[in-house]
Amino acid sequence: MIGLISATAAGAAARDRLAAAWPDRTRVYEGPVGDAVRTAFAQCEQLVCFLATGAVVRLVAPLLSGKTEDPGVVCVDEGGRFAVSLLGGHAGGANELAREVGGLLGAEPVVTTATDAVDLPGLDTLGLPVQGDVAGVSRALLDGEAVALRAEVAWPLPPLPVTDEGAYTIRVTDRLVEAAGREVVLRPPTLVVGVGASKGAPVEEVLGLVEDALREAGLSAASVAELATVDAKAGEPGIVEAAERLGVPLVTYSAGELAGIDVPHPSDAPLAAVGTPSVAEAAALVGGGELLVPKRKSAASPAMATCAVVRRPGRGRLAVVGLGPGARDLLTPRAQAELRRASVLVGLDQYVDQIRDLLRPGTRILESGLGAEEERARTAVEEARKGQAVALIGSGDAGVYAMASPALAEASDDIDVVGVPGVTAALAAGAILGAPLGHDHVSISLSDLHTPWEIIERRVRAAAEADIVVTFYNPRSRGRDWQLPKALGILAEHRTPATPVGVARNASRPDESSRLTTLGALDPATVDMMTVVTVGNTATRDIAGRMVTPRGYRWQSAREGSE
Repeated sequence: MIGLISATAAGAAARDRLAAAWPDRTRVYEGPVGDAVRTAFAQCEQLVCFLATGAVVRLVAPLLSGKTEDPGVVCVDEGGRFAVSLLGGHAGGANELAREVGGLLGAEPVVTTATDAVDLPGLDTLGLPVQGDVAGVSRALLDGEAVALRAEVAWPLPPLPVTDEGAYTIRVTDRLVEAAGREVVLRPPTLVVGVGASKGAPVEEVLGLVEDALREAGLSAASVAELATVDAKAGEPGIVEAAERLGVPLVTYSAGELAGIDVPHPSDAPLAAVGTPSVAEAAALVGGGELLVPKRKSAASPAMATCAVVRRPGRGRLAVVGLGPGARDLLTPRAQAELRRASVLVGLDQYVDQIRDLLRPGTRILESGLGAEEERARTAVEEARKGQAVALIGSGDAGVYAMASPALAEASDDIDVVGVPGVTAALAAGAILGAPLGHDHVSISLSDLHTPWEIIERRVRAAAEADIVVTFYNPRSRGRDWQLPKALGILAEHRTPATPVGVARNASRPDESSRLTTLGALDPATVDMMTVVTVGNTATRDIAGRMVTPRGYRWQSAREGSE
C-alpha cells in the first residue's frame, strides 16, 4: 500500500489525482502531518509526501530502522514539478515510484541513486536474493574497477560491466556459501524440492526434512523456486505451511503425470496410496534437471515425510519486442523496460539505430540488414539458449509481419519467451486518417516474396466479398509495381469508385504524410514501401476530411435516413 500525505490545498489536489488513478494501491492519511507520516510509515510499503523534502527528512529521521526494512519515500513539491526519490530507492522501490508518480502528474522524477544515475543495474534490483558487499561491489562497478562474474549456474542477467578476473566478484550460485570480502552472491531460483507426506504430517517434520536435505547437500534455501507434490496432497497442511514458511509456491501434479517420470527409487507405498510409484523424486523431476538429493525420509519414527531436490538448468529469456511505428512516444514503457533488461539485442540495423540510446551500457548488439529475418530469429534463440537475456526487436507489433513468428518457430520449451506488443502501422495510420478501422478490418501484405500471389489474391477477394475494410502492407516497391493495382481492381468489383481510401506514409515519424482519396482516384504510382493503404468498406465515409467507418451498418442507415 502507498500512503499519501499532504499539508496544503495544492498538495491535496495532486494527492487526490494519485488516489483516483490508483484506488487499489493508495490510502490517504488525513490529520496533522507529523501523525500522518508516522502512521503511514508504520503501515505502508511506500509513501508519497506532498511536502518539502526538508520537512519529510525531519519527520522520518526518528523512524528509520534500516535499508531493507524502511518503506520507500517520494516527495512531490507544491508546484508538482518534481517527484524526488528520497528514501529506499532500490529496496523500497522509491526510484520506480518516483518515475510512476512523475508520469502520472507530469512531474520530473529525481533519482540520485548512483547506479541509476549512470544507467547501471543495481545489484539489489535484479529480483534475486543478494548477500555480501553490495555497496562495495556496486562502487567498484561505478568506478570502472575490474569486477569478475562467476556464474556457477546460468541465469539471464542484464548487462553488467564485468570481466573474467578482478579484485571484486559477483558470484551467481545456488550453493550454501558465505560471501567473501569484496564479493556479492546472487542466488537464482534454480532448485525444486519434491515432497511427499503421510496424512497429518506436522509442518515441523516436513520443513525440517527439507532444510536438512538442503543444508547437507550444501544448497541454499534462498534458491528454492518451488515445492512440488502430487495433487492428492495439495491441501495437506504440513506441506502447505512448509511452502508458506519457505516463501515459495506449492506446485502439484496429477498421479498420472508423476507415474510417467523415470525415477531412481520407485516404491509400492505411494503407488498404493496415491497412484504413482514416486512423489518426491517425480515431482521434483517433472521439469527436468539434475537430481542433487535423491529421495530421503524424515528422521521421525515412523517417518511421515519424504523429499528430493533437483537443480533445473538456468533458462534463458527471449523478449520479442515491438518498437511501434517509429515515434518514440509510441514505444511502450514495457518495451523500454525489456530493452533495458536485455544483455543481448538482436535486430535489423535501422531499427537498432532507433533505440540505441535506450540500451544500457554493455549491451551486446547483434544487428544485420534487410533479408536476414530468419538468421536474426535463429541468432536470438541461440543466445537465449546460452542463458542470456535477449531482446529481439521488430517494428510495429513484433507479431504482425515481424519477428515473433520466425523466432517462435525456432524456439522450443527450453527458454522463456515474452511477447511485448507494439503499435502497428495500421493503427498509427488509422489514427492519422480518422477512424477507418471502426468496424471489422483486415491487414494484407502484398509482398509475394514469402507468400505466392495466388494466396494473396484469394485473401483480397475474400475481403472484398465480405465487405471488410482492408489495410495493405508492403503495397508497392520498385520491383513489385503491379500487385497494388491488381488488388485495388479486385476491391473495385465490389465497391464503388467513391469508396474512401486513406494513404499514410511514415506514420508517426518526422516526415509523416497522409491524404484521403477514393478508390477510383488513387494513383498506385504515388505509393511506396513506407506507405500503408487503407480501403474502406461500403459504409465508410469521408466526414469533414476524415475517413470514418461506422461501428455498424444499422447506425449508418439510421444516420442517412435522418438526413
